[in-house]
Amino acid sequence: MKPELVIFDCDGVLVDSEPIANRVLAECLTELGLHTTAEDAARDYMGASLETCISRAEAKLGRALPADFRASFRGRVFAAFERELTPIPHVAEAVAQLVLPHCVASNSHPDWIRATLRRTGLLPLFEGRIFSAEQVQRGKPHPDLFLHAARSLGKAPETCVVIEDTTVGVAAAVAAGMPVLGFAQQNDPQALETAGARVFDDMRALPALLAELGTLS
Repeated sequence: MKPELVIFDCDGVLVDSEPIANRVLAECLTELGLHTTAEDAARDYMGASLETCISRAEAKLGRALPADFRASFRGRVFAAFERELTPIPHVAEAVAQLVLPHCVASNSHPDWIRATLRRTGLLPLFEGRIFSAEQVQRGKPHPDLFLHAARSLGKAPETCVVIEDTTVGVAAAVAAGMPVLGFAQQNDPQALETAGARVFDDMRALPALLAELGTLS
């Protein structure tokens, strides 16, 4: 079946936020007594919702994080975004070339998604078509978010193509019955492929890949 909707993850697919967020999360956790490097954060938390990250950190630490951790972490990340955040190279041009409807579906909080898209100039490309794990019972790796996005835009799951950069997101797309393209600019391409994605590493290739999927369907 030919693609009718392209569903983009946000962090690491549209905006180059993962290195910044991983660094800030590592700093916050280390300050609380859980020594964490940016590499540790990428391995243990990347792609998960903030609530899942907190649960994992609390399990490692053996106690609850402070009540203000969420607000403090978000504030520090947003401040870093204002200084450092950039879009993924060539993504604006790739999205602008799409003739298919497209949306964002991210495990991040809606304020986070909008802030990152606004900061990088991408928000007009997705305004009114932004979906967050806050809107469903279970975030990725469960299929709920992708299915919610498809249902909200009136598309059958099998007609949607997901663009993801983490194995968590790829697993969610596979569980939703959606073909998935794994963007491997920063993450392990073999891991993405093993999880079920067709891998690419340059956003300039995206329009052709989507056209090819339509030809093969």
